[in-house]
Amino acid sequence: MSNPNIEQIAAAQKANTEVLLTILRTAFNGVERLTALNVAASREFFNNSVANAQQLMAAKDANGVAKLNAELAQPNLEKWVDYSRSVYELTTQVQKELTSVIESQYGKLTETAVTAAKKAGAAAPVGGDVFAAALNSVITASNQAFDSLNSVTRQLSEIAEANVGVATKAAKTVSKPTAAKAPAKTSATAAAARKSTAK
Repeated sequence: MSNPNIEQIAAAQKANTEVLLTILRTAFNGVERLTALNVAASREFFNNSVANAQQLMAAKDANGVAKLNAELAQPNLEKWVDYSRSVYELTTQVQKELTSVIESQYGKLTETAVTAAKKAGAAAPVGGDVFAAALNSVITASNQAFDSLNSVTRQLSEIAEANVGVATKAAKTVSKPTAAKAPAKTSATAAAARKSTAK
């Protein structure tokens, strides 16, 4: 003969374990993509530094060095903005994935708690309905707090996204004179970011 409470606890533990594993997989995939992005950015930075140093060493005089410094700084700024945007997009994507897992789990938890409160209120002795009402009140308050937290998180995410957009536009505006001299080339960092996003 089995006890229904033990079966419910075992089922809840199994569900919680699955949610935890989903969160861990999502976080690990995010770290893996960020690592690939950082490796690509480091490789590109190293290769560009070597090429820039070779160009600077080949300069004939101080004016040539100054001119090269000015010309080499702008592409590096563009690459830094590209890298920052890629990191932001990656972290935003991982945050959204984690939030959706947590929201779905919170919804299931709330639903289970409401059902348990109703059952407890119906089966409780005199005065048990007060406990059920208090539990429902706590659930309602926690739902409101969770919704407020989600709202604030979304607003902060939108503000950060707007700031990244403004920074990108500013960097492009600053780099327009340089962009006219040399054709645009996709950086390895941007390619790695697109590759990690496609996974």
